Amino acid sequence: MTGAGRAADVVGLATRRGLTVATAESLTAGMVAATLADVPGASSVLQGGVVAYQISVKQKLLNVDADLLARAGAVDARVAAAMADGARAAFSADIGVATTGVAGPSPHEGKPVGTVFTAISTASGTTTAEHHFSGGRDAIRAASRDAVLDELHAVLVGGTNSDQG
Repeated sequence: MTGAGRAADVVGLATRRGLTVATAESLTAGMVAATLADVPGASSVLQGGVVAYQISVKQKLLNVDADLLARAGAVDARVAAAMADGARAAFSADIGVATTGVAGPSPHEGKPVGTVFTAISTASGTTTAEHHFSGGRDAIRAASRDAVLDELHAVLVGGTNSDQG
């Protein structure tokens, strides 16, 4: 399902369950939050979001550990998890969502173009996923948005007490 359709499902499910969502986005630069906000009624679900393109923003606004960023770089599952946790905490949301990765046109920190990590944080824990998308910059960013919305949808369908988060 594409971003807009999945976002409508997410907003509907989260609204019915009384859950709120916050985003922390690097390569998607606000696309996840914007896609959610395009859905009528999103204001009852979407708390807010951070576009964290720079390492300093990941550290200062999302509390991503500086040592982790120095060791692993920004494109890492543990960084995605910390970003999602940071968004959930910063916005007092029930669920935090994060994206970090390499949209291109060049590799970054030794990671090939299309490498993306997503994370979903809930009170039950944080899950991450690694993706390898192909195509140009726009396609990789859209695929990243769609992937994390699908993951968020799965958590909402399964419940925040499931093994998915």
